[in-house]
Amino acid sequence: MSAHVAEEPDTAIEALDWQGRPLRCQDCPHEDIHAEGRCDLGKVCVADRRRKRIDRFFSQNAALAARYLDHPYFEVRALAAKHASVFLLAPLKDDPEPDVRVVAAARLPAARVKEMRFDAEPRVRIAVAERLEGSDLVALLADGDYQVRIAAARRAPPDALVYLMHDPETDVRRVVARRLPQAQLTRMASDEDPLVRVVVAEHLDPDRLAPLVSDPDMRVRFVVAERIDPRFLPQLTEDSVPPVAEIARQRLASP
Repeated sequence: MSAHVAEEPDTAIEALDWQGRPLRCQDCPHEDIHAEGRCDLGKVCVADRRRKRIDRFFSQNAALAARYLDHPYFEVRALAAKHASVFLLAPLKDDPEPDVRVVAAARLPAARVKEMRFDAEPRVRIAVAERLEGSDLVALLADGDYQVRIAAARRAPPDALVYLMHDPETDVRRVVARRLPQAQLTRMASDEDPLVRVVVAEHLDPDRLAPLVSDPDMRVRFVVAERIDPRFLPQLTEDSVPPVAEIARQRLASP
C-alpha cells in the first residue's frame, strides 16, 4: 500500500509571475497596500501566476480590479472580472480566453449576453443558458454539446422540452422527464433507458402510471408500486421481485 503524500501548501511554492520569472516586492506598483497588509508575496499577489494568490488579492483589493481587465495573463483578467464593476465587463464578451468570457456571461445583465449563445466554447454557452429565460433558451436546446442542452433544459419553458424527448443523451432526457407537463411525459414511459423511465415513474401522476406496471426494469416497477393509484396495485402484488410485490401488498393492506 502506498503512503499518502500530503499536498504541498500553496505558501510553500515559489512566487513566480505568469511568465515564470521570480517575483520581488521591490518591482511591484502596490507597495502602499503591501504596507497596509493587503498583499503578501507568495500568498496574496496579483503578479503571481497561481490562481489562488491572484484571487486572494482581488478579494482584499476589489477596488483595484478595474485596472487589470486587460492584463496579458488570462487568469488575472478572469479573476479581476469577478470583482470589477459590471459596467466595465462588456468588452470581455470578446476576450480570446473562454475563462474570461465565462465570467462575463455570468455577471453581465442577461439581455447583454444573449448573443453569446453562439460562443465557440461550451462552457460559455452553459453560463449563458444559466442566465437566459423563456424563448431565448430555445436555440440552446439544439446545441451540439449535451451539457449545454442540459443547462438549457433546466430553465427552458416546460412546453418547449418536447424537442428533447428523444435526445440521444440519457442525461438530457432525464432532465426533460423531470420538467415535462403530464400529457407529454406520458409519452416518455416507453423510453429505451430504464434510468429515464425511473424519472418518468417518479413524476407522472399516480393515475397515469398504469403503462409502467409491467416495465421490464425492477427499479421502475418499484417506484410504480410506491406511487401508483391503488386501483392498479393487485398486478404488482404478484411481481417476480419480492421488494416490489411487498410494497404493493403493504399499500393494499393500508387503510
